[in-house]
Order: sequence, then structure tokens, then C-alpha cells
Amino acid sequence: MVSVPTFGTPTVVALAIRYPTEDAIDVLRTSVDALGTGGAEREMRRFMKDVGTMPIGQLEELYTTTFDLSPVVVPYVGHLAYGDSYERGTFMADLKGAMRAVDIDPDSELPDHLDPILRYLAATDDPIESLEPVLVPAITKMEKSLKKSNSKNPYVHVLVAARIVAEESMR
Repeated sequence: MVSVPTFGTPTVVALAIRYPTEDAIDVLRTSVDALGTGGAEREMRRFMKDVGTMPIGQLEELYTTTFDLSPVVVPYVGHLAYGDSYERGTFMADLKGAMRAVDIDPDSELPDHLDPILRYLAATDDPIESLEPVLVPAITKMEKSLKKSNSKNPYVHVLVAARIVAEESMR
């Protein structure tokens, strides 16, 4: 049997906010099982309970309708905080530099996407100042939007976990 790495809570939540693949779900399942007992960890267990037996095609469709094509939730913190203004560009440039300093690659996402931001929080004890006033309010907007659209969507648990991680990281 292949050993599957486990990760801390911010990284596990970041993995759940990525487009799902069979391999990622296997890693997520193992990692969620290894988490502690806090609020974010409980939410991730609820998420896995809801999607754990879902066929990958169904989970991909759920992810796409939630976050991608005509999304219910826009997972871009800078967009929610600043719209498409100059401030968003400055915010993303600051994030990109801060992520580079701790070896976080946003991969194919913009640096203000929730996935690389959560991985960045896992990698630093001192997040950039510009993140503090916008992160929790942006995630709260995402969470409220999804709950309003479909409170039974399993990704509600991921967004609640992300908000808890953000609140803990901004202390």
C-alpha cells in the first residue's frame, strides 16, 4: 500500500477547495482522518461524510457549479474585497511576493484564490498585513452566498472550516 502524506488543517482545507480528483480525494480522506478535534476539523469531517461515497464525476460537477462556471461562490478574496480595482492588483502583487517568500506556488490559480491563501497561512506565522482586514470578511461572504443558494451543499463545511482557519491565523 502506498503511504499517503497527511497535512495540517489549513492545507487540508486548501486541498478541499481545489478541483477534485480521485488522488486528491484519497489524500483528503486520509488527511481529514488524521486531523485534531477543533471546529475546522469537525467541518472537514462533515464535508468528507457528505462527499466520501460520491462518485468523482458527481463531485466534479458539484465543485464546478459551486466555484467555477457561473459560480455560486467566487473563491477570490481580492475580488470580493476590491472588485476589479487597482487595489486588487496591489493586493495580489503583495500576496504573490509573500507566497514566493515561503515557497508557495499558486499553481494555476491567481494568488488571491482561497486555495493558495490557505496554503500560505499554513506556511507562515506572520501573514502580510493586507490580508488581515479582508480575509475573514471575504470568506464570510462566500459562506453566506453558498448557504443562501444551497445550505446542504457539502462545500459549506469547507468554507466554514476556511473561515475558522483564517480567524485563527489572523490572531
